[in-house]
Amino acid sequence: MTAQADFVPLNLCVLTVSDTRTPDTDTSGDYLALSLGQAGHRLHEKLIVRDNRYVIRAIVAQWIADESIHGVLVTGGTGFTGRDSTPEAILPLLDKPMPGFGEMFRMLSFEEIGTSTMQSRAFAGLSNNTFVFCLPGSTSACRTAWEKLIRAQLDATTKPCNLAGLMPRLRE
Repeated sequence: MTAQADFVPLNLCVLTVSDTRTPDTDTSGDYLALSLGQAGHRLHEKLIVRDNRYVIRAIVAQWIADESIHGVLVTGGTGFTGRDSTPEAILPLLDKPMPGFGEMFRMLSFEEIGTSTMQSRAFAGLSNNTFVFCLPGSTSACRTAWEKLIRAQLDATTKPCNLAGLMPRLRE
């Protein structure tokens, strides 16, 4: 018989990528920060940055270099407009992509917004033993990703397996 895993609070960062959001209008970043806290995790830092791939990359690189940070949630910049550059900023930082996240997110999103989900370039991966999730900028998309995918995977009690439970083995 295997022992029941205990919940382990993680240190997480939230980055909102937007040319228009402010601390007063950042509903997506606020939702993620509130939700991770309600789930028992700790918000290490929350920032808003304009959609500039080099600034985005620099912030996330700094966070993933900090061994006390377990995960990064990025919202915004995953679409197809000329200013959307989150994938171009973050993908070069990933050691291991997590294709299943984007696939599952778009499948779930299809149930909510139909074929418009094809425009989402949401993705996730592992970088320097830190989980990185890049989500669309809409609050409803962040809710879908958090409630249906991320929350359970960052909870060490989720069966049969979860990302949080892998953390001790990431440095093997």
